[in-house]
Amino acid sequence: MRYELRRQRGQVAPRVAAWLAVIALLLALIALLSGAFGLRLRGPDPDHDLVGAWRATIDFQSGAFAAIDDLEFMYTFNAGGTMTESSNYDGAPPVPPAYGIWRRTGPNTFEAKYQYYATKAPAGFDDISKGGGWMPAGHGVFTETITLSKDDRTFESAMRYEGFDQKGVRVDGSDAHGKGVRLTF
Repeated sequence: MRYELRRQRGQVAPRVAAWLAVIALLLALIALLSGAFGLRLRGPDPDHDLVGAWRATIDFQSGAFAAIDDLEFMYTFNAGGTMTESSNYDGAPPVPPAYGIWRRTGPNTFEAKYQYYATKAPAGFDDISKGGGWMPAGHGVFTETITLSKDDRTFESAMRYEGFDQKGVRVDGSDAHGKGVRLTF
């Protein structure tokens, strides 16, 4: 009798081990598939998402930027709702990129709000040699309404710009229109 009990235990253990191995494989497969599909859902997809990198031409009708006829913005929209913008004029005068937030406001429509720090030119070389240079001159705020095309490859936007001095007093305000193209390989 003792021999049969051991034998039954020996037969049960391989069955349990086999079932545990099958369950572990199924769980691993589910994790793998959910991860693969999860990455796809966070990127550009049929749900019309802004996530990714974009290049846009910007046309200001008035204000400080109206004289620039070849202004371009490069955007990166992140899945978490943050964004970065840089222009082909960030070096004139030197300014850092703009940082901001974005959100969906409806089907194929989004709102972005981003800010940058403005700088002022040194009065002369003497300022630079004394440790000065391009000093702070305030900040700018862009608020943009973006409409994504049905093919997810282009967008059109309406933009409002407000410039503020060092004390936070509004010194400029203007409107613009943008046309963007998604960067792809």
